Amino acid sequence: MCVRGVRGASHSWRDLLDSGGGAVYQWLMIGPAKIYFIIFGLLTIVGGVIGYVKAGSTASIIAGAISGIALLVAAYLLPGNAALGLIIAGIVSVGLAGKFIPNFMSTGKVMPAGLMSALSVIGVIMAIVAWIKK
Repeated sequence: MCVRGVRGASHSWRDLLDSGGGAVYQWLMIGPAKIYFIIFGLLTIVGGVIGYVKAGSTASIIAGAISGIALLVAAYLLPGNAALGLIIAGIVSVGLAGKFIPNFMSTGKVMPAGLMSALSVIGVIMAIVAWIKK
């Protein structure tokens, strides 16, 4: 499907979206990252609470709360302040990956290390892709 421009030039909808302008473009690129970081933040907070309840780990609840709240703040900043939101989300995701990937590789336990490793890697990828597309 084509759209006629002012001078008769035709453009596809994809060309208009790829131009980088407008709220629709921003939502298509930043919207999925915002939703992901909300879910990731909530899961991180819940994981910290579970770590505290099951193992009595104060470090788990503190780290989970700080990381989760930071991810929620990052999501809140999207798309209005995309640069700051993506930087926060990317740094938190890299930090969590640095903690949980080695832990998963040494223990092989899916919970919590495997799940958090996967979520962290996805978070890094989401932040990078959204940054490139912003």
